[in-house]
Amino acid sequence: MKKYLLKRFIMSIITLWTIITVTFFLMHSIPGDPFKKEGKMPPAVYENLLKKYGLDKPLHEQYVIYLKNLLRGDFGDSMKSRVETVNDMIRRGFPVSAYLGLEALLIALVFGPTLGALAALYQNKVPDYISMIIAIIGISVPSFIMGTILIQFVAKNVSWLPIGGWGEFKHTLLPALAMSLMPLAYMARLMRSSMLEVLNQDYIKTAKSKGISKAAVILKHAVRNAILPIVSVLGTLISNLLVGSFVIEKIFGIPGLGSFFVKSINNRDYTLIMGTTIFYAIILITMLFLVDIAYMFIDPRIKLTKEGR
Repeated sequence: MKKYLLKRFIMSIITLWTIITVTFFLMHSIPGDPFKKEGKMPPAVYENLLKKYGLDKPLHEQYVIYLKNLLRGDFGDSMKSRVETVNDMIRRGFPVSAYLGLEALLIALVFGPTLGALAALYQNKVPDYISMIIAIIGISVPSFIMGTILIQFVAKNVSWLPIGGWGEFKHTLLPALAMSLMPLAYMARLMRSSMLEVLNQDYIKTAKSKGISKAAVILKHAVRNAILPIVSVLGTLISNLLVGSFVIEKIFGIPGLGSFFVKSINNRDYTLIMGTTIFYAIILITMLFLVDIAYMFIDPRIKLTKEGR
């Protein structure tokens, strides 16, 4: 097990380094100048800006300096903000995105597997059809379109529920619901197919033949084993929701990490673009690593298989 974890850790570091390298050189290869939108400026001021951000140095030197700063946890200075660094913006925006993402994740975890289990237990019946219709809608309709639909519906029919802003729990309901539909639908479909497979296993039939109640068989045996595939994809789903949906935050006027990312693109704030991209990569890789470890403890068979490789 230790050998496998060490291997996964090394692969995670290599993956992160690759993302950092590609992001750095890609941003520096984009045509244009981050300071051109500032308007016409004296050459001396322009040279000072280049010097301040290290853009007057050769590209390979900039890369080495950037890596050293990242090792210290420093994402650099924003090229547009004079009062906040990239770290400050991440510290301010990430908690908002994380709170919204956790709320969306909770909705998805409660209703996704539940709908999938009901669909499997009532295969080819009304609950199955309803669950799969919801799943198809959730997968087919992008979250930003669903968010727009919810805004239009609430604006006309639910006066007490705000359609934008931040600060109270009621402000999070609509964006969290819009963000939760895709993972909810994905979990429902995954749970349905996994549950159908588990219900046909011999140990389920054996448990039924021993006189164990249907509820006990479903909860203790079927659901427990059917939910394992969902655990394997939680890393990606959690990281996506924690960082937040950039477009959803823009639509609902939420001051999260996504809003900073959108602004950084519009303003050509290259250090902020790189910082948020790399921060997102760190969250994603970390969650995948942790979920992989958790999966090994939940299902010992996985541990034995991976140790044998």
